[in-house]
Amino acid sequence: MGDSYAHRVYPISMTRIVYLSFDRFPSSKGAATHIDAFASALGERFGCVDLLTVPAESMAEIDGPIPHFVPNVPQQLADSTRHWGAVGVNHFPISADGTNLFERVLSFRQHCWHWWRQRLMQPSVEMPIVHFRSIFEGYPIARHKDQFCRKLVYEVNGLPSIELKYRYPGVADDKELIRKLRYQEDVCLAASDIVLTVSQVNAEHLVSRGLKEDQIRVIPNGVDTDLFAYRAADSNRTREIAAGSPVKMLYCGTMSSWQGVGIAIDALALYRRDFPATLTLVGLASPRQRRDLMQLAWELGVSDHVMMLDPVPKPELVILHHEADVVVAPLTRNDRNLVQGCCPLKVIEAMSCGTPLVASDLPVVRELAGDDVEALLVRPGSGKAIKDAMLRLRMEPGLGCRLSRSARMRAERDFTWRKAQQSLIQSYEELL
Repeated sequence: MGDSYAHRVYPISMTRIVYLSFDRFPSSKGAATHIDAFASALGERFGCVDLLTVPAESMAEIDGPIPHFVPNVPQQLADSTRHWGAVGVNHFPISADGTNLFERVLSFRQHCWHWWRQRLMQPSVEMPIVHFRSIFEGYPIARHKDQFCRKLVYEVNGLPSIELKYRYPGVADDKELIRKLRYQEDVCLAASDIVLTVSQVNAEHLVSRGLKEDQIRVIPNGVDTDLFAYRAADSNRTREIAAGSPVKMLYCGTMSSWQGVGIAIDALALYRRDFPATLTLVGLASPRQRRDLMQLAWELGVSDHVMMLDPVPKPELVILHHEADVVVAPLTRNDRNLVQGCCPLKVIEAMSCGTPLVASDLPVVRELAGDDVEALLVRPGSGKAIKDAMLRLRMEPGLGCRLSRSARMRAERDFTWRKAQQSLIQSYEELL
C-alpha cells in the first residue's frame, strides 16, 4: 500500500481519529465495554486516537471552570479515569452538565467544540476521521462534515427516535420531538461514509431509512472469553437441586422496561409454586424502576426471594454467572428490540460462561443463539414460558450441559471482542 494512510505514523499533534461518545466512560455499562474494545483496537492499529467521552464520575462537586482538554483536567477527574488506558489512545473526559438530557447534550457539544477549536483548528493539522456513536455528539459534525473531517464513521448502537421513550416515558407522545430526533439521525446517516451496527435487524432498519447496504458493516458485540471463563455444569449441583436446593436465577443488565425484568420476576413466582428458587437482578436501575420491580415482587409474593444489586465490576459479574443455575434474558416485543435491534451482552456473556441460558425468541437473539442448541428460546413476554424452560432443565439433567458446551463454542467462534476488533479494523482499511 506504500505511503497510504493505513501505514503513516502521525505525531500526537496530527490527530488521526477522533472517537466521540456521549457516554460515561469508563463504567460498568455495556456501552463502555464496547468503547473500550473499539478505541483500543483503533489505537493499536493506527496509533493516534483521541477519545472524547462523558467523565466516569460526576463533576458537579468540582470547583472552578470546567476543563476542555486533558492538560487542565482537575485532579479529582484525573483520578477517576487513571485506571483506564490503551496504546495509541488519548482519553479526554468532556463535561456534560445540566439538569436534563438536552441540557447535558448541549453542554457536551459546547465543550467538544472548545476542545476541537484548541486542538484541531490549526492549518498544519490534517483533518481527522471522526467516529461517533449517536446524534448527540455526531449531529454538529455531520452538518458541517467538510469543516471537521475527511471521513465520517457512524456507529449506530441506538436511535433516540426509537429508544428515548423507554428511558423518558413522558416523551412518548411528543411527536415534534421525535420528528426532530429522526431528522438528526437522517442527517448523520446521509453524511456518513460507513455505518457500523451490531445486528442484522438494525441493518435492515437502516436500509429502510435510505442507507445503502454497502455502507453498512454489521459487527456484533463481543465478550472477553478469558475473563468470562467457562465453567462446566456441576453434577453435584444437579443433585443438590434435586434434593431441594433453590434454583439460582440471574438477570444482568439495565432494568428498563424493554428488557422484560418484570417477566423474570413473574417466572420466579410461577416456578416457586412447584420448586424453590431465587432471582438475582444486577444492573443499573433508577429509583422508580427499583421501586416498581420490588412492588411487583411483593404483589407476587416473592419479594423475599429477589435480590437487587447495583452494577458490579466484571470479575464479580463472572462469579455471579458461575454461581447461577440459569441466566434469563426476557427481552420483550417492542420497537426497541424488533425494529431498532440490539446485540445483548447478557446473552453473549452467559454463553461464554457456560451458564444455561433462557432467552426470548426474538430475531436479535436468534442471531446469537439457536433454540435447543446454545439456549432455550421461549415466547417473549411470558413468565410461564420461562418457567417451563426451567422445568425442562430440571427434568432433563443432560440438557444444561449440552447447551453449556455449545454456547461456549459459539461464543469462542463468533463473538469474541478480538473478532469484533478485527472487523472494525477491516472496515477502516476498506474506508481508507
